[in-house]
Amino acid sequence: MISALNMLIDLVEERLTEELDVPALAGTLGTTEYHLRRMFSSLAGMPLSEYVRRRRLTVAAADVVRGEDDLLSIAVRHGYGSTEAFGRAFRTVHGAAPRDVRRDGGPLQTQPRLRFRLTVEGSTPMDTRFTDRPAFRLIGHATRVPLIHEGVNPHIQQHIAALPQREHARLKSLGDTDPAGLLQVCDDLAPDSPEGSELTYLHGVAVTRDTTAPDDLDAIEVPAGRWAVFRSAGPYPETLQTTWAATASEWFPSNPWRLRPGPSIVAVLDRAEDFSTATCELWLPVEPA
Repeated sequence: MISALNMLIDLVEERLTEELDVPALAGTLGTTEYHLRRMFSSLAGMPLSEYVRRRRLTVAAADVVRGEDDLLSIAVRHGYGSTEAFGRAFRTVHGAAPRDVRRDGGPLQTQPRLRFRLTVEGSTPMDTRFTDRPAFRLIGHATRVPLIHEGVNPHIQQHIAALPQREHARLKSLGDTDPAGLLQVCDDLAPDSPEGSELTYLHGVAVTRDTTAPDDLDAIEVPAGRWAVFRSAGPYPETLQTTWAATASEWFPSNPWRLRPGPSIVAVLDRAEDFSTATCELWLPVEPA
């Protein structure tokens, strides 16, 4: 996967002034658009589209400073239909208008060309297993929340706290298939969404496809497929989030699997009374690479 990402960076540079056909590029690299975008954003810390935009405007800034061409010619060369659109994008990245940068020589916020390297980590083995599951359903109470990579998500906390205690017991009694117990489900998140973008969060349980769900509960249909299940134990949610990050930085680059579209599921197997520590399973939908 590391080599595929570096090949992607090379292709971005070759076609920096063109519209990128990401599905075609993914096929050329022997993977899927979904997995490519997920791995890029996880390792680079930004969506692929944002990296391309920053690189394009970094190169465009050099043309602006040189002053050999008018701003409209530079805008068109770099994929913008007008000086107004180019100016808005330029200001977003560099914090100044093209005309001001041409006059003053800056300020500029350049985006260096990325290069991915596999560092020697992973000295602690990851507790992983695989399971093939028939189609099932996730039922519970869903809401839209912003994505937060580190620390407790207060929007999710508020959503769960608003449920009466008896509702947690009711949900738990409805679950009749794996993953067992009360589940934390993230769905409807674009593969390269940045922090702050919205996702669907569902607090609920898994049931078989034929189980009739109460009308007052939301449902997510999950197709049949294979899952990689990662077990973590320790301070919550830090250990779980570290495990989640390690799947992208260590596990996927070292194993012949890739992500497929579907929800990410966390099953809390055991926890301290104050939830300061927990043993969890992270379920990710996968397919052979």
